Amino acid sequence: MGGEGSRGAAPAATTPALVVEGVHKSFGQLEVLAGIDLTVAQHEVVCLIGASGSGKSTLLRCVNLLEPLDAGRIVVAGEDICAPGVDVNRVRRRIGIVFQAFNLFPHMSVLDNVTLAPRKVLHLAPAEATTRALALLERFGLADKQREFPDRLSGGQQQRVAIVRALAMEPGLLLLDEVTSALDPELVAEVLAVIRELARGGMTMLIATHEMGFARDIANRVCFLDAGRILEDGPPEQMFRAPRAERTQRFLQRVMEAGRL
Repeated sequence: MGGEGSRGAAPAATTPALVVEGVHKSFGQLEVLAGIDLTVAQHEVVCLIGASGSGKSTLLRCVNLLEPLDAGRIVVAGEDICAPGVDVNRVRRRIGIVFQAFNLFPHMSVLDNVTLAPRKVLHLAPAEATTRALALLERFGLADKQREFPDRLSGGQQQRVAIVRALAMEPGLLLLDEVTSALDPELVAEVLAVIRELARGGMTMLIATHEMGFARDIANRVCFLDAGRILEDGPPEQMFRAPRAERTQRFLQRVMEAGRL
């Protein structure tokens, strides 16, 4: 079932973009991550699949240091970002994250939403930040929306702006958390097209998604999470055609019965 858009092996790189080792995270008595180990190579696209509550979103939030770890460590481009004394804000400049809720500032235009962080965090001159933003908006078909406010945009357009806003920081790693879940079905394709464009351009991405056909076509590797663990992972052709674990087989069977693969 590997679609013709499937990306194959990622280019080798000396230092992985991301290494997650033995990560545990609980909320009260609920253990959400129960020992996650994951390595993402430079320019690799890894999709996280699994039922709601399996830990996908929490893993992304831990990678971006939005949630503190209970145990384990996370290494980004060779740096242990969980080490004592690490500047969290500096780390986050290199890691973009986009959520299913667009989180755009409603009182700011599209252009101001995109230029705010480069100006305030990277200290870019306004002209440079604007030039960078306009190039990204043009690249993703949003140049004509630069003066609009978020409430004048469709959900798909708002999510594309949210992705552009993350890209304006020129991150080395992009995390995408169910970015199509809040969209009407007819708007999903335009957001997925943006992510496909980023994959073709070599952006390193870790994507939590319920879009199984998209994961099959875009990912170098697919990881199935269950009860806070990566139960199995592999290239999309293997994961979707012949998953080894019975739990993965049952999950994908339900997905196919629902017509989503």
